Amino acid sequence: MMKMPKSFLVSISISSFVFLITGSSLLNSCKNSGSISYKLTGNTIEDGQHLVQTYCTTCHELVPANALTKDVWHYYILPDMSKFFGMGTYGTMYYKKDGDTTKMTLPEWSAIGAYYDKVAPSTLAAAKAPEPLLNDWAGFGLKMPAVKDTNDKFTSMVVGNPYNHKIYSSDLATRKLYEWDEQLHPKIITELPTEAVDGKFEKDSSGKISGTFSCIGDVIALGDFPNGRLINVDLSKDVGKQTTLATDLARPLQSVSGDFNKDGLADWVVCGHGFTKGGVYLLTQKGDHTYTKTTLSDNPGSVQALTGDFDRDGWTDVMVLFGAGDEGLYLFSNNHKGGFNKKALLRFPPVYSSTSFQLADINHDGKPDLIYTAGYNYRNSRILKPYHGLYIFINEGNWKFKQRYFYPINGCSKAIATDFDGDGDLDIATCAFFADMKNNPAESFIYFEQDGQLHFKPHAIPVSKYGRWMSMDVIDYNNDGKLDIVLGNYSRGFMFQSGFEPVWDKKIPLIVLENQIPQKQSKP
Repeated sequence: MMKMPKSFLVSISISSFVFLITGSSLLNSCKNSGSISYKLTGNTIEDGQHLVQTYCTTCHELVPANALTKDVWHYYILPDMSKFFGMGTYGTMYYKKDGDTTKMTLPEWSAIGAYYDKVAPSTLAAAKAPEPLLNDWAGFGLKMPAVKDTNDKFTSMVVGNPYNHKIYSSDLATRKLYEWDEQLHPKIITELPTEAVDGKFEKDSSGKISGTFSCIGDVIALGDFPNGRLINVDLSKDVGKQTTLATDLARPLQSVSGDFNKDGLADWVVCGHGFTKGGVYLLTQKGDHTYTKTTLSDNPGSVQALTGDFDRDGWTDVMVLFGAGDEGLYLFSNNHKGGFNKKALLRFPPVYSSTSFQLADINHDGKPDLIYTAGYNYRNSRILKPYHGLYIFINEGNWKFKQRYFYPINGCSKAIATDFDGDGDLDIATCAFFADMKNNPAESFIYFEQDGQLHFKPHAIPVSKYGRWMSMDVIDYNNDGKLDIVLGNYSRGFMFQSGFEPVWDKKIPLIVLENQIPQKQSKP
């Protein structure tokens, strides 16, 4: 299914352990697996290939052994994985059998370690980009906040409101919800229980505008503090009135709404992505406007969801991207009875650490294609990975996808496809929170201008000195009919490259790339 860059293609039998397995379902899969009357041969490669094939494929997609370096396997992955197979560790060098949680024996575990020591590379070669980066502004202009204060900024969310053309942001340090006008003057709307990382807006029949915000809880890095909340804020008043829709959520990254049971009330699906706690939750609204929570998936790696009638049966379905464990894109088809049937559309190797997806008809054939990014890089294997970046999968019908484009971007966080230049083709904006800030900071924001069928000119717009972009959205904030790009600066923390200190501005909360591109005539 998944086509990796050519430098990482290997025999399908050369697989590996997921570098992070989370959730009870995955752990149970590991417990139930085991070699069946296999006798070790003493051949390091043959034994290793057989054992990783046997013990790991029930949990996740195969991972090439050369997807990580020897050191990462040896010092991080195997020690972390050992507990799932009943092994105790003495540092990172020695193991003992602690219990009978799996059928794996200590000699088998030792054979696996010897296999990675022999097969895995010492370093990972960088992937070759199909087009070099163009260092220019590509028709965008820089818009800065009207006021700059002295505090470091930890902007966890920027999101555009299409109903009033205003930008909303949240900051970890203050936990306040800010509203930004056309001149980028901020106004405090309310203080949230924790920082928000996602927001959705609606306008009712009376014209009242409100926003529903996913408040991640007490830890923005991966962790198990299930105190996230879903908060609705009345944005039509000077001081936003808050209504709590759900509490005790496991690190909610995103929430989407839909009337899934056709009762005329808006329900919510929440993506919870913790360390071992999380999942996909359905919040069904009752007549008294409270919600009943049910679990659609207990995989704690969900990062994003989209709603739509994907199977064309007249009922709203959900598509979910998982970025850890059994990583991939899944369709939850509405069963018309208050539940959903889950189906894998694409599965990715767990080292990809999927970060975002969008459905858009990029080749103009009437079918929505997949724009996908991989690049969360703050788990065990904090090294630059040449398979992180921007991918495009073409929908060949019935949600069967085929990869047609890849552009390597270290730590790519998000992609948004829209027609920025008015020529009828979709362009793509990407941000990368885990970019190679030490050697190639230009990749932290790239604008891909589509100038031919699936051919893009990548513009590295020079904004890396203004911040480190954790969040991104598009909004016509100045109401001129052209979509602008908003980037949120999370200025400190999450450093994964040794010997490197931040060189960007820590005081700027956000910037806007104002769309000044002369609009082209749409192609026939």
